[in-house]
Amino acid sequence: MEASLWYVLTGTRGGTNRVRILKALDERPRNANQLAEDLDLDYKTVRHHLDVLEENNIVRDSGDDYGAIYLPTDEARVHWETVEEIIEQV
Repeated sequence: MEASLWYVLTGTRGGTNRVRILKALDERPRNANQLAEDLDLDYKTVRHHLDVLEENNIVRDSGDDYGAIYLPTDEARVHWETVEEIIEQV
């Protein structure tokens, strides 16, 4: 998981936005529209980054298609010290 976190959050072009999204979700769970508004990002951009984070088991959704609420996975929480280290460096 730690290698995935480093790669997804720092090793790719969209890493900075993924860090911003993950940090926002740590503060409180939100849906894609709320994230787009709060982070001043395009909705489609947010959806793309959420898909990448989901594919790498870093965030999960509530299961409701439209308006699904996203939050960090339990596995990401176990490695949250690594997430915080990445946030400090980005």
